[in-house]
Amino acid sequence: MSLNLQSVQGTMLIPLWGRATASEKNPEILYDKEAIEIIAGCDFNFTEISNTFGEYGGISYIVRAKKVDDTIRAFIVKHPRATIVNIGAGLDTTFSRVDNGTLNWYNLDLPDAIAFRKTLIADSQRNISVAKSFFDVSWFDDVIFNEEDGILFVSAGVFYYFQESELKGIFQEMGLRFPGGELYFDAESKFALKTSNRTVEKTGNKDAKMYFYVNNPKVFEGWSSKIKVLSCESYFKGIPASKRWESGTRVMVRAVDLLKMMKFVHLRFERK
Repeated sequence: MSLNLQSVQGTMLIPLWGRATASEKNPEILYDKEAIEIIAGCDFNFTEISNTFGEYGGISYIVRAKKVDDTIRAFIVKHPRATIVNIGAGLDTTFSRVDNGTLNWYNLDLPDAIAFRKTLIADSQRNISVAKSFFDVSWFDDVIFNEEDGILFVSAGVFYYFQESELKGIFQEMGLRFPGGELYFDAESKFALKTSNRTVEKTGNKDAKMYFYVNNPKVFEGWSSKIKVLSCESYFKGIPASKRWESGTRVMVRAVDLLKMMKFVHLRFERK
């Protein structure tokens, strides 16, 4: 079956494909067993995805997943009964890699995305889907929150598509509702965002325009007195370029960090 990359299903399958194919070849970075199994069982032709995103695309997906995994693991060492909310979860498989047996996990995404997710990944007692918009604050009531157990929000490849004003509003709401909570996500610089949008336009996909970028993470502390920047690090920090990779991939990995094109931001909602 051929795959329309601009459909909801196509968009959701791209990161899953990336983690499956790249983690098979680079298990020292990340090994996503569940993604590999799902992709192997999918009746789709992934040739177009492979040609479009290539080796570098796959590497960027597993590096992002590794950084999110590492952040969650560090958090649940301190908070073993924590709640983790995966914003814009899509076909994310992080739960299967990091579950400690006691955390509570929520996959938050739009109803059509959750409907497709459930055809490939079943919910379980501690891995629950919430079919709502990120900006519909009623989801606050759908997740367990005990301040002493902690809550961590993670989001991969999602915030780019929102307006800064939208994110500012929901971050402020989260800061009021989830004191002590933390938020970890990836972001692009303004320069990188323009480059990404030009690339997307060439594909003819007019519905995937990106708006949000981060040059200086201190901007978040200006949004609310409750927001504290814990860290901001370059995308490929700690990931050595492999000699097995194509030369173009190695060049991209170096350029992205050198030009500060992509980064991971870690925020905390202060209790004060």
